[in-house]
Amino acid sequence: MNGVSVVVPVFNEEDNVEELHKEIKQVCETLPYNYEIIFIDDGSKDKTHEKVKGLYPLKYIRLRRNFGQTAAMDAGIKNAQYDYIITMDGDRQNDPSDIPKLISYLEEHDLDVVSGWRKNRKDTVMKKFTSRGANILRGLIVKDNIHDSGCSLKIYKKECFEYINLYGEMHRFIPALLEIKGFSVGETVVNHRPRTAGVTKYNWKRTFKGFVDMISVWFWHKFSVRPLHLLGSAGIVTLGVGALFAIWTVILFCKGEDLSDNFQPTLTIFFCIAGMQLFVFGLLGDMLSKIYYGSRIDNSYSIKEIIENNNK
Repeated sequence: MNGVSVVVPVFNEEDNVEELHKEIKQVCETLPYNYEIIFIDDGSKDKTHEKVKGLYPLKYIRLRRNFGQTAAMDAGIKNAQYDYIITMDGDRQNDPSDIPKLISYLEEHDLDVVSGWRKNRKDTVMKKFTSRGANILRGLIVKDNIHDSGCSLKIYKKECFEYINLYGEMHRFIPALLEIKGFSVGETVVNHRPRTAGVTKYNWKRTFKGFVDMISVWFWHKFSVRPLHLLGSAGIVTLGVGALFAIWTVILFCKGEDLSDNFQPTLTIFFCIAGMQLFVFGLLGDMLSKIYYGSRIDNSYSIKEIIENNNK
């Protein structure tokens, strides 16, 4: 269906949701498309729920508890009805006035995904430093050619999410995941505004989880359909090392040396057992990969209610 779905995860943003909705609505009404605004309440404990009741038009998805930004974003994306899906943060630091720019860039360059680049960030020095470090690591490990994958302001074609479930802190790596599947990804500079209300939800725990998920994306990119190539190869190399120690042990035995206090027999057994285990793990991983691609993956979150308010 031709139109724009704006997906916004919110968590304890009682001071931002009304003004953010107003800005998104004003921008979307200037577009030559149908539109919908989707707010996903990720288990807010403040008055966010009360504040959104009077907003229209709005599809309001309320999760049963705080499952995290990625889960909330996945819930919103799965409930979007239009061809273009635009995601953004609920803290008003992303500027809704960039929405037409993202749409134009996507269409002009015939892309599937366009990621926003907060070239001039309005964050604290520590947050900028952390993000810069994460971007450098991501460039080395994931290599998605995106300057600012952590920017939530992005536009996607709906077809991008037909076979993808998001989990962990994976929302940062959606362009990389889609690039793995062959979708075309671009980037354009967007405006970034300082937070004027509420409290940031980012901390060292999210940074650590993001790094772990980065490793997962790297593995998924390299070995998702061939885990045997990684673990099996490591197993063969390890078995080879064990074989060398075994030959060394046999040579020493033939020379009549006392092996009771030597390390060679112990290392022979260790490397042979480790090599066989790695190879078997590779075979199991290969089978699990085939099972994964042939089955439906359950969601990592639970929706409490969905409210659609399309009337004044």
